[in-house]
Amino acid sequence: PAVKEIPRDDDLAEESRNRLVRDTCKLLELRGSWTPKLEAQLRHLLRVLSPPQVRAVLRAQAQTDARAAFEFFRWADRQWRYRHAPEVFDEMLSLLSRTRLHDPARRVMRLMMRRRMRRGTQQFAHLMLSYSRAGKLRSAMRVLQLMQKDGCAPDISICNVAVNVLVFAGRIDKALEFSDRMRRVGVEPDVVTYNCLIKGLCSVRRVVEALEMIGVMLQNGCPPDKITYYTVMGFLCKEKRVAEVRALLGRMRNDAGLFPDQVTYNMLIHVLAKHGHADEALEFLRESEGKRFRVDEVGYSAVVHSFCLNGRMAEAKEIVGEMISKECHPDVVTYSAVVDGFCRVGEIDQARKMMKHMYKNGCKPNIVTHTALLNGLCKAGKTSEAWELLNNSGEEWWTPSDITYSVVMHGFRREGKLKESCDVVAQMLQKGFFPTTVEINLLIHALCKEGKPAEAKDFMEQCQSKGCTINVINFTTVIHGFSRQGDLESALSLLDDLYLSNRHPDVVTYTVVVNALGKKGRLKEATELVKKMLNRGIVPTLVTYRTVIHRYCEKGTVEELLDLLDKMLARQELKSVYNQVIEKLCALGKINEAYSLLSKVLRTASQRDAQTCHILMESFLNRGLAVQSYNVACQMFQRNLIPDIKLCRKVDNQLTSKKQPAAGKLMVKFLERGLLKQEK
Repeated sequence: PAVKEIPRDDDLAEESRNRLVRDTCKLLELRGSWTPKLEAQLRHLLRVLSPPQVRAVLRAQAQTDARAAFEFFRWADRQWRYRHAPEVFDEMLSLLSRTRLHDPARRVMRLMMRRRMRRGTQQFAHLMLSYSRAGKLRSAMRVLQLMQKDGCAPDISICNVAVNVLVFAGRIDKALEFSDRMRRVGVEPDVVTYNCLIKGLCSVRRVVEALEMIGVMLQNGCPPDKITYYTVMGFLCKEKRVAEVRALLGRMRNDAGLFPDQVTYNMLIHVLAKHGHADEALEFLRESEGKRFRVDEVGYSAVVHSFCLNGRMAEAKEIVGEMISKECHPDVVTYSAVVDGFCRVGEIDQARKMMKHMYKNGCKPNIVTHTALLNGLCKAGKTSEAWELLNNSGEEWWTPSDITYSVVMHGFRREGKLKESCDVVAQMLQKGFFPTTVEINLLIHALCKEGKPAEAKDFMEQCQSKGCTINVINFTTVIHGFSRQGDLESALSLLDDLYLSNRHPDVVTYTVVVNALGKKGRLKEATELVKKMLNRGIVPTLVTYRTVIHRYCEKGTVEELLDLLDKMLARQELKSVYNQVIEKLCALGKINEAYSLLSKVLRTASQRDAQTCHILMESFLNRGLAVQSYNVACQMFQRNLIPDIKLCRKVDNQLTSKKQPAAGKLMVKFLERGLLKQEK
């Protein structure tokens, strides 16, 4: 029997304009507020839709949400007296293969098997691609086993998909092994297979093997095409290996009979220019012109842009003049690149002249050109002039974008003119543009740094009232600003506002407030706040530990500190926490409290513990307490930790000068362990 021909994409495009398809899509847009009446209308439409029209509906739904397309597919398949045609199943699988929705794709395939519909390698390839996009490489390769169990023999198309999946996942060695297995089962690799393998080899910088594979292709009777050579040439251009590129051009002509054409030279020019190799790109451009290939404004623009990025404006300007003389008129992209290049090197006057040159040649500057000029003025410290040009944009017949406003805002911020920077943001909001949370935070941080946290708070609230996205980081920055000024009540009030606005403080917010409370001696409130943080499931960081240890040790509340640390360690273990406590106590001169914690440190007997013991011994020695320092060294020996011999000599000398009974005993311990040669 003749196989029914599946409609092509052109036919589906025509079906998408059908009134039935449009009405169905409109009903599906209302699925969030469906009623039994709407569902009945959709059911009626479904019964009169042809399979190509159902495919058109699925494709229209998948453009916005592939999951919604699958839901419609499931709903339609469950309706009474309706069954999807095989091409509808194929369309659904094809749409899901472009997404990460592997589970819906697997369910569609199982439904096809259950209904004994025709299944070929193309359907299994769609399922494999869906698994691959979801990062499930093992499941993707298992599709081959599923296909063989289903009685479908592998062909070159499914094998190429498998090779592509392995290369995309970075498993180039596995892809090479798979190509060998293909030959063993009687599937010979074609040019697509080799191109995919060569691309994978170049991506992991194994270009020698890629060149060898081109030779293997010729030996196996599979002539390489231009894509094969372009792939390797692209990698060599990135590495600026022009001599090897020319050698490969010779091989392409002599071995495969493929002659370089205009597309070849355009590719070389663009790749070299993109990676900053302007001289080499210009060399190929000249060679292309010598062979009477026409280089358009796009090719010239690539070279011009590359020279501009390298700051070589004389060469860029010369090429623009050459373009005009050859009646290859530069477009706005070319001119914008030159204006931006002059601004990068600080030649603002030259940038202005280039813009006048644009008008003279009938090319009107666009928003990118004006933004580049404003950016150059801001970097040159002339933000006020840039702000004036921005305000006069209406007279110049151009409309600023959010990026344009951001450029001027950052210019004022860098110059320390924070009031003007806030004015730019206010005008930005009036125009309907919203600064990002990062930009808002940069201004807030600058205001707080100048000791103006109240203004920072007002600015943040103004942005929030206009609809800007304000996150926890913005609140934390203002809280930190109030804390630095010693205005703890305002910081705590802002923390309450954070809770009320249904935003959850993070570990940085809690650490900032705990530090401020500890600085004011309000350790009870700090303790409650840390407990609240732990109860919310927030894990303390190293900075949190250091802050808590510093503030509690500073106030001498060691017992409360140890209780709090036990609760913190239950949430997030930190091996060096007691080391930090002892070292901080030593730094604050509270060595007796530090000595009482020595047993907690010597449990692990690590090199970090030895370092802490040395700090404690030094602290005792500086106070003339050589006996206590001697006791620390003895405890180290008991835990098989070797004290520093120079430090022990200082201890021994101090013990000897004070005629202590322990004088000389440390040196004996070194002798017993063979760590010190016996002296007379």
